[in-house]
Amino acid sequence: MTDYDVLMVGAGHNGLVCAAYLAKAGQKVLVLEASAEPGGLAATREFYPGFMSSVAHSISSFSSKVIEDLQLQSHGLNLSGRTMDTIGMGLDGKHVVIGDEMVSGVSPEDARSYVELRRQLKRFAKALAPFWMKTMPRIGNNSPGELMTFAQLGLKLRLLGKEDLLEFMRMATLPMRDLMDENFDDKVLKAALSWDGLAGSRLAPRSPNSPVFALLFKMFEASGGMHAIPAGGIAGLVNALVGAATVAGAELRLNTAVERITVVGDESGLRVTGVELAGGEVIEASRVISCADPKRTFLKLLGGANLEIEFANRNNRLRTEGLVAKLHLALSAEPKFTGMGRANNRMIIAPTMDSIEFAFDDAKYGGCPEVPVMEVLVPSMQDPTLAPAGQHVISANVMYVPAELRGGWTDEAKSNLLQRLLVQLEQYAPGISAQVIHAELLTPHDLEQTHNVTGGHWHHTEFAVDQLLMMRPTYEAAQYSAPVPGLYLCGAGSHPGGGLVGAPGHNAAREILK
Repeated sequence: MTDYDVLMVGAGHNGLVCAAYLAKAGQKVLVLEASAEPGGLAATREFYPGFMSSVAHSISSFSSKVIEDLQLQSHGLNLSGRTMDTIGMGLDGKHVVIGDEMVSGVSPEDARSYVELRRQLKRFAKALAPFWMKTMPRIGNNSPGELMTFAQLGLKLRLLGKEDLLEFMRMATLPMRDLMDENFDDKVLKAALSWDGLAGSRLAPRSPNSPVFALLFKMFEASGGMHAIPAGGIAGLVNALVGAATVAGAELRLNTAVERITVVGDESGLRVTGVELAGGEVIEASRVISCADPKRTFLKLLGGANLEIEFANRNNRLRTEGLVAKLHLALSAEPKFTGMGRANNRMIIAPTMDSIEFAFDDAKYGGCPEVPVMEVLVPSMQDPTLAPAGQHVISANVMYVPAELRGGWTDEAKSNLLQRLLVQLEQYAPGISAQVIHAELLTPHDLEQTHNVTGGHWHHTEFAVDQLLMMRPTYEAAQYSAPVPGLYLCGAGSHPGGGLVGAPGHNAAREILK
């Protein structure tokens, strides 16, 4: 029997990051993944013969520190290709093209305002950037290290200068609609720019919570949140992480589902002893790290009976209802969008902020949007290996699709939503319906079933003020450790949050190795 120092539950990208760091530090690590492919929601798979895609379809803010520390380029990661422009799609074929430093298709006034706002947001994102890669201080703990983190954050913000600091404080929880209306007139521009602050959340343009804060989180790397597809697609990132982890000595077992986390109790309390697999095999280790979401980790794998009741209740109250569906289309030919050349950029189909708001209104009461809004990529334009020669893949994130649909996710309900999506796409790409060889629609309910993510939520828990920083996922588990000794978290439900970032895995490894 092999002795392990650490068992990793799940081979999502954060789990692989954490495993690689621990293995490099000399820990004997075993990664256990229930699926046939590593990567979690970033796993690339064949959804139709010859056509490949993943739920996560682009990279905007993966940690440069993780890339350097784990030498991911030497394991095949190539992010040197161009970043994609974001295209705000106009129904009349007049589109807004949003780049890093400029925007076109709008008035000169809006173009100047974009440059100014973008520079300001980048300053704010740079000030916050170091703290996404740190363990947040524990509430009520006055240790020198944790006080220093608070002091560093205060200093970074103070160095913004008085005017910028006051503006940051004003903007941090501003509704996205207010920020857009203050700066721009063009409706398509406002809708497209608001998207990254809203995507994956239970927020709409008028929501007074944290959309601007979410936008800053997605901008913290040097790319400023601009999206790119690495060479080899998202699989290029996952394969590099697997390579870094396994070369460092970590073992990876696929098709291996963890049934429960095992514990033993004595007069001093409980401690983790390892895991039990679905087939009954027990693997022992003094530390177990979960890449799964907090609810699944604590309430299912560990079990509420092993938790203090208030802690269990706080986890049960975490908001984990996903609102994003995934659409994959296998196309017989290259799609042609009205008013565009080749569709090799990121397209936002949401012509106004009202269209986003109306879609949200439909979903928050358990319905599907009458007029869907979505983010569309054709990843096979960047990586031809994703489809047979001359054919293509569409990958779309469809916002405001509820995990729990009123009346249930029947075959008829999914078919109705799919038809709405094709009708919407047809308005922007006439004739695309005739090109569809196969369509796959994954609702949040489907994502929960296939990827073991509670509620199908890509961020594991809601990205909102009360579930961020030293309160993510809850204040007793915000430092990657759990109340049960030997159990740790490293997934998107931990600080700083979800998306293809790698920060939770990095931070958890640092905390474990202290």
